[in-house]
Amino acid sequence: MSKSVVAVIKTKPATVLEDYHRLMNLARYQDVIDKSADTALKVNISWHFFYPSSSTTPWQLDGVIRAMKKDGYDPNLIHACHNRTVVIDAHLGERENKQIDVVQAHGIRNIHLYEGQEWIDIRDAVGDLTKKFLCLNEVYPKGFSIPKRFIGENIIHLPTVKTHVFTTTTGAMKNAFGGLLNEHRHWTHPVIHETLVDLLMIQKKIHKGIFAVMDGTFAGDGPGPRCMVPYTKDIILASQDQVAIDAVAAKLMGFDPLKDCKFIRLAHDAGLGCGDPRDIQIVGDVEAANENWHFDGPFKQMTFASKNQHRIYWGPLKKPVEWSLKTWLAPWAYVASVAYHDMFWYPRFAKEKMAPVLESPWGKLFANWGKVPVDERGFPDVGAANPELVAMGVKHFLEGMRLIGMAVAESPELKARKRRRESVQHP
Repeated sequence: MSKSVVAVIKTKPATVLEDYHRLMNLARYQDVIDKSADTALKVNISWHFFYPSSSTTPWQLDGVIRAMKKDGYDPNLIHACHNRTVVIDAHLGERENKQIDVVQAHGIRNIHLYEGQEWIDIRDAVGDLTKKFLCLNEVYPKGFSIPKRFIGENIIHLPTVKTHVFTTTTGAMKNAFGGLLNEHRHWTHPVIHETLVDLLMIQKKIHKGIFAVMDGTFAGDGPGPRCMVPYTKDIILASQDQVAIDAVAAKLMGFDPLKDCKFIRLAHDAGLGCGDPRDIQIVGDVEAANENWHFDGPFKQMTFASKNQHRIYWGPLKKPVEWSLKTWLAPWAYVASVAYHDMFWYPRFAKEKMAPVLESPWGKLFANWGKVPVDERGFPDVGAANPELVAMGVKHFLEGMRLIGMAVAESPELKARKRRRESVQHP
C-alpha cells in the first residue's frame, strides 16, 4: 500500500498564490477532486472577529480558487460553504475575515448551509454505515440530519494550524464538524474525538472527493480556537488524507499525534487515514515539515471559559450542569460564551496578543487586502501595518449585544419550542 502524502511548503506573500498552486498539485488534488462535480470549499470561521490563526485566511481561499481555475476547474462548479453556530455569526465572520471579498472577486457562489438548504436524515444518506458509528447513535438516539447537497459533491477543507481546548489540535477532521452537524453540535463535546471519527466515515461515504488545504502562515497556540497567542510560521500544507495532514500539523506544533490527539489515533486505528508521521510521505519542503515549534498547547494557560467547559463536559460540573445543555435552559451557555469571548476577552486582550503578528508581512497583507497589487505569483507589496484592525469601543459593545441577542434568538432549543407551539396552534 502506498504511503499517505502530505505536501508542505514554506511561503511568503510575494509567492503565496503560486505556492498554493504548487502545493495542491504536489498533493495531487486533481486525482481526487472530480472536475465534473460541484466542489464545496469548506471555510473555517472559528471567530466572527478577525483574530490571526482562528479562521481561513483570504489568501488561502484565494489561492485555492485561483489554483482550481488555472487547472481547468469550472468556477460555476465551485462554491464557498459555511455552517452556523449559535455563538458564531458566519455572515459577520466572512466579512471581518475578508473571505466574502474573495468570493465576490471570483464571482463564485457563497452557500450558507442553514439558509434555504435541504437537510437529509443520516440514515437515508449513509444507510447501514450508521451501524459502525462510535458514538453518534448514542448522542442522537432519534437521528440527525446532514446537508443533502453534500451527497456527491467534492469537498476541500480550509482549516488553519492551531490548538484547541477540546481536541488539543484542530484541523481538517474537525473542520467537518462545522459542516456536517447543525443543531445541537455541543451534545457531542463529551465524545468529541469519537465524533470526528464518525464524521470522517460519513464524509468518505457521501463525498465524491475529499481534500484539505491548511494555512499555517499564522498559527495559534493556547486555549484555541479563539483565545490563542498567534505566531507567523509561513507554512502551508495539503493532503488527500485528512488524518495525515492533521498529524503533520500536530507534529509541527510539537505534539505526538498518536499520543496527544485521540481523534487522530482513533481514525488511524480505524484505517481511515495515517496518523503516524513515520509512515507519511512529505513532499515539497521536507526541512520545513521537520520543524518543531514547541507550542505549549491549550491546557497550560486556559481561559476562565475553557476551564469551565472542561468542568462541565469532563469534570465535577458534568452531573449538575451538563443536563441543562440538552433542555430549553441551554441558551444560558450561548449567552455566557458570547459575553465572555466577545465582550470581555477580545476587547481586553486581543489587541496586545495580535500586535506582533499585525506588524508581520501577513498582518500587513490582511490589513490591506484588496488594496495592494497582485500578480500571478502573489503580492509583491503588502503595504503598511494597520493597528486599527482590532475593533473596540462603543461599536464593539453594540455588536456584542447584538450577538448575545442572536445567540438566544437562534438557539435550537427555543426554535424547537416555537415550532411545537406553532404545530399545536396550526395542526
